[in-house]
Amino acid sequence: MSLAIASRYARALADLAFDPKNQVAPDVLAQEVTSFVAEYEGSAALREIMATPAVALAKKRAVAAKIADVLKLSDVTKRFLYVVIEHGRMRNLKLIHAAFLDQVDARRGVVKAEVFSAQELGESERALLESGLAARTSLRIRPEYKIDSTLLGGVLVRMGSTVYDGSVRGMLAGLAAQAGAPV
Repeated sequence: MSLAIASRYARALADLAFDPKNQVAPDVLAQEVTSFVAEYEGSAALREIMATPAVALAKKRAVAAKIADVLKLSDVTKRFLYVVIEHGRMRNLKLIHAAFLDQVDARRGVVKAEVFSAQELGESERALLESGLAARTSLRIRPEYKIDSTLLGGVLVRMGSTVYDGSVRGMLAGLAAQAGAPV
């Protein structure tokens, strides 16, 4: 499945999430889809049932309905899952889910930021970094913290195609460039 197709499904689900007629908040819908994806990804038997053409569509829907009932999913989420099943896209549910979360963030003006550091950042460091990024970009930030053992110190932040390099390596490269020395 191409990213374009996953994006179409994600946009459709985001449209449902932000439609006040559905009476399901986007956060609730996102959590419901997340919980179903976790069940789906965690069960080889479930993935096999959904992938096997020999299993009737009605049986696949019944299995999804049973799981949805156990997870207490809303009718909006159930109907969306039925559409995904009917169009044979369950094997791409994880990709659709990721694109949906990105759609929800985009509609709320939230940008995902990957923050790489040499060691775990403390709460005060995280708060300072997040407020600095928000002030610099005028966007709401959803940080995803990762440890990068190749960094000596400082942080490297990737937001989409923009990289903010506050690492020691980046600072040294900047000094070398100012001095005209090769890095």
